[in-house]
Amino acid sequence: MKAFPFSLDGVAKDWLYLQLVLFKTWGDMKHTFLEKFFPASRTASIRKEICGIRQHTGETLHEYWERFNKLCATCPHHQISEQLLIQYFYEGLSLMDRSMIDAASGGALMDKTPAAARHLISNMASNTQ
Repeated sequence: MKAFPFSLDGVAKDWLYLQLVLFKTWGDMKHTFLEKFFPASRTASIRKEICGIRQHTGETLHEYWERFNKLCATCPHHQISEQLLIQYFYEGLSLMDRSMIDAASGGALMDKTPAAARHLISNMASNTQ
């Protein structure tokens, strides 16, 4: 929490310094900050984009995985479970990459835990770099 103010500038920094005494925890500050500077409409838009993500024609598994992770990082408070994130990513894969991931997982990727599925995808994506 001590380093966070240094990442802000302009209106956000002014707002934080005026509100700082109101926060008892990092969670309080995060919640209030996101309400103020990250409107619900933007969160909803990014959530919709995450849910409908698709691998582009000619896009490698690595490129798609990176694009997906960057999209999720733009809205860390999307409140989509890890299981659903993996499912959305998987459903957006090209048929060839989906088959390749299923084969590497020893059956169906969705039978794995979210952590195991993420690890497998990450390893496979780094091999297609």
